Amino acid sequence: MCGVARALLVAGVFGALVVPAAADDAYKRCIDTSDGTNPAWAACGGEWVAREDAKLNAAWKRLYAASEPATKKDLLDEQRAWNAFKDKACQFYANGDFGREGQVLHFPSCRAELIAQRTATLDSYGADRR
Repeated sequence: MCGVARALLVAGVFGALVVPAAADDAYKRCIDTSDGTNPAWAACGGEWVAREDAKLNAAWKRLYAASEPATKKDLLDEQRAWNAFKDKACQFYANGDFGREGQVLHFPSCRAELIAQRTATLDSYGADRR
C-alpha cells in the first residue's frame, strides 16, 4: 500500500485529517475552520494554489524583467515546458483512484507544492550574480 493510500486509510479509520507538512498557514487554518466537507476542502486547496500562483507570477516577472534578450527567450521556452509539465503533474490524484479526498485534498496540495518549488527555482536563478 502506498504512503498516500495508507494515510487516507488511517485518516478514514481514526477520523483525523492529515494536512501536508508543506501547507501554508492559511491553508491549515482554512482546513481547520472548514465545515469538513469536500467542497470546503476543495475551496481551501484552490485558494492555496492561487496564492502559490501569485508568488510564481511575481518571481517570473522579476526574473524576466532583469534578464537579457537571449536569456528571456530561453526562460520563456523553459517556462512553457514547465507549464506543460505542471498541467500533467499530480493528475493521478484527480482521476478518482484516490477517492474524493485525493481530488480535494491531495491534488491541490501536490499542485501548490509543485508551484512553490518552481518559484524557489526561479528565485534561485541568477543568485550567484547578485
